[in-house]
Amino acid sequence: MTGADGRRPIVVGVDPDPEKRLALSWAADEAERRKLPLRLVHAQGTPTGGYRSGEVRPSWEEWNSELHGLGDQVLKDAVSFVESRQPAVDLSTLLAEGEPAWILHEESRDASLVVVGSRHLSRRRGLFSSASVALPLAAHAACPVVVVPEPEHITQQPPYFVVGVDGSPHSAAGVDLAVEEADLRGAIVRALYVWHPPLLGVLDEHATVNECRRVLAETVAGRTAAHPDVELHHEVVRGGHPVEVLTEASEHALGLVVGTRGHGGFTGMMLGSVSQGVLLHARCPVITVPV
Repeated sequence: MTGADGRRPIVVGVDPDPEKRLALSWAADEAERRKLPLRLVHAQGTPTGGYRSGEVRPSWEEWNSELHGLGDQVLKDAVSFVESRQPAVDLSTLLAEGEPAWILHEESRDASLVVVGSRHLSRRRGLFSSASVALPLAAHAACPVVVVPEPEHITQQPPYFVVGVDGSPHSAAGVDLAVEEADLRGAIVRALYVWHPPLLGVLDEHATVNECRRVLAETVAGRTAAHPDVELHHEVVRGGHPVEVLTEASEHALGLVVGTRGHGGFTGMMLGSVSQGVLLHARCPVITVPV
């Protein structure tokens, strides 16, 4: 929920595993950098399998009481962790019943960012299982979503963000967010337009690449006006699939920023192919930006 002072909080999904704290750390540090409140959300689903045949299951009241007790402890531990890391950050908590992706989607309506981990995100589960939170959340959230991978990756100096550009409104919004994030950290921005030649080739490859350069230059033009200290580089990369190029370029980045959909998507797709691909393969935090 938006605070009384109008500040929209950063929302973070809290993993019940106390060893999985990278998303929580990222969110706490970001809240401190942006001087925003942090809302810790732990979502509990409904009881599922896990009982042997013939085993007496607990009553709903017993299950609900135990689950709430465990959830309360998860949030208390998370609060203690954040208070020790960023003691000046304003905190609130929510223990909710329901699917985590749905709960976090609802929270995104009043949030600046939603942050989740990706330890459950694999190609198989991400594409075919409702257990994955990151993909459906990134597809439908009302604000940018940050997916922080486990384990922690190694960044490089000087620090930099990578943003994918294709000329769509989503990628333009992505450049804005990448520049804003870079300014908070004293980092560089690398804006990449990936041109993948069609199998049958083009009549005038030189003209096509020049058109890509024009679109890229127009997309990034003026984007650092509000952040004049940010150094922004832009480059057209020829060849390779955009997912592979962006993933490789961001290997040691502070983060990779992409729009949730770009040009060439199909109506009804849950998520653009590039944004879905980098969520599955990138080893740095991925920030998806809706329009």
